[in-house]
Amino acid sequence: ETDLASAPINAQIVRIRLATMKLAIFAACVASAAAFAPASKPAFGTAIKAEDFLEAEPYYDQSTVPVNVYKNKAPFEGKIVSTKRIVGPQATGETCHIIIDHDGDFPYWEGQSWGVIPPGINEKNGKPHSVRLYSIASSRYGDDMTGKTGSLCVRRATYWCPELKADDPAKKGICSNFLCDTKPGDAVTMTGPAGKVMLM
Repeated sequence: ETDLASAPINAQIVRIRLATMKLAIFAACVASAAAFAPASKPAFGTAIKAEDFLEAEPYYDQSTVPVNVYKNKAPFEGKIVSTKRIVGPQATGETCHIIIDHDGDFPYWEGQSWGVIPPGINEKNGKPHSVRLYSIASSRYGDDMTGKTGSLCVRRATYWCPELKADDPAKKGICSNFLCDTKPGDAVTMTGPAGKVMLM
């Protein structure tokens, strides 16, 4: 039989034991965290420089936004730093991350586009290929934060021919395939930067 008179006392003992257990667990967690904490504040030998040397002053001033600095008749020549596939082997299609060196001579703002003129002649009209626009994928500081590079993310354009049951090379994207096939050191003929509507 249960002693009803002792029931409140038993409940109080249980509450005390639970509280004691919680305190013990909390103390153990604090001790564990303290074991991994550094004994002193880390010291840095050099100060971290703010990456703001390409910012407008004030920040909302768009009077210095570069637009169409380089045109079709007087384009800029950039150099490929790297071209890397950024999708998995099972992905449908291929997308590449392409870093281009402009040595700080081709500044741009986030939200602008670069024009790329692929090499070669258009077989349909016998004239050089026309410019293709690609949204710039990096900030104005580039992937290396030096302000001397910029990046494009380009999907290789191909056309699957149901009759051939293969990609039709005659219908592939001229410029996207040129960019995705580039190697470090290759030259890229460029125009722009274009656009002032989508600035970020």
